[in-house]
Amino acid sequence: MALMAGRPVYTNDLAPKESLIVKALRSPHAFAKIVSIDTSKAELVPGIECILTYKDVPKIRFTEAGQTYPEASPYDRYILEDIVRYVGDEVALIAGNDMKAINKAMKLIKVKYEVMEPVLDFRKAKDNPVIVHPEDDWASLMPVGADNKRNLCAQDGFVNGDVDEVFKECAYVVEGTYHTLANNQAMMEPFVTSTALDAYGRLVVTSATQIPFHVRRIVARALGISKSKVRVVKPRIGGGFGAKQTAVSEVYPAVVTWLTGKPCKMVFTRKEVMIASTSRHEMEVTVKIGADAEGKLQAIDLYTLSNTGAYGEHGPTTVGLSGHKSISLYGPLKA
Repeated sequence: MALMAGRPVYTNDLAPKESLIVKALRSPHAFAKIVSIDTSKAELVPGIECILTYKDVPKIRFTEAGQTYPEASPYDRYILEDIVRYVGDEVALIAGNDMKAINKAMKLIKVKYEVMEPVLDFRKAKDNPVIVHPEDDWASLMPVGADNKRNLCAQDGFVNGDVDEVFKECAYVVEGTYHTLANNQAMMEPFVTSTALDAYGRLVVTSATQIPFHVRRIVARALGISKSKVRVVKPRIGGGFGAKQTAVSEVYPAVVTWLTGKPCKMVFTRKEVMIASTSRHEMEVTVKIGADAEGKLQAIDLYTLSNTGAYGEHGPTTVGLSGHKSISLYGPLKA
């Protein structure tokens, strides 16, 4: 009835009216180091509450992936960092009373970049001389075969029986390589988060998310505070389809509220949804299938190469599921 009556039920409807608007200045480069960033002129714009850069926020590695703890995804990002790793990566956070002030301030922020060579072809990423994450505090909490010095988010394999021998006995063997592009879930409601401090000093995060309990842990870790200081509220969401299993927007207004004490909200534009969130992974899958003379499958050999992009959210699980989910559909094959 609430939906039919047009009552406020979604995150942006429920955000406090006095909320500061939070927007991100985003990188124009695929891989670069921030040499200098000058926000002094931008901070003078009327209506601007604060501008945060990598110098102003906690430096704690975390993952935005909504997974059980310990997460399989690597701890490979800060809230803001002096390295940007894709076109759209967050450079600075601007908080203000209205979008007109924010847009003006955004144009006045002066950033000098040292542009570096990016890794753009995922077929050439492994053991590439260009290392996307060379940092020493990069961490993988699970034994998923991760190695940041080799640009490996994860690697794994499993075998049941002597596949090569079974192929020799097959009447028919078919092999092919298939390339699936990255794609966006394109839910109608974008990523939206509002944040405020309650009467007890707790950070209340109201978000269009599929993972409220994981968001609590992610935000607490990123800010370096106890989980008991974070409460997450999940209203009705206008579509997710897996996109909102990642804490894409929550940390940014949360850190502004935590530092200023003021309520904030962040609403992604459709462009930001497309360029600055975790899409479905691009994959290249090579499949070899063997069957007997009657056409009954006897063996499957599958190899998946997955492009997890600049950061590793859900990289280890999705590449594993490409095999676990597909091969198991065919039941027990010949051992």
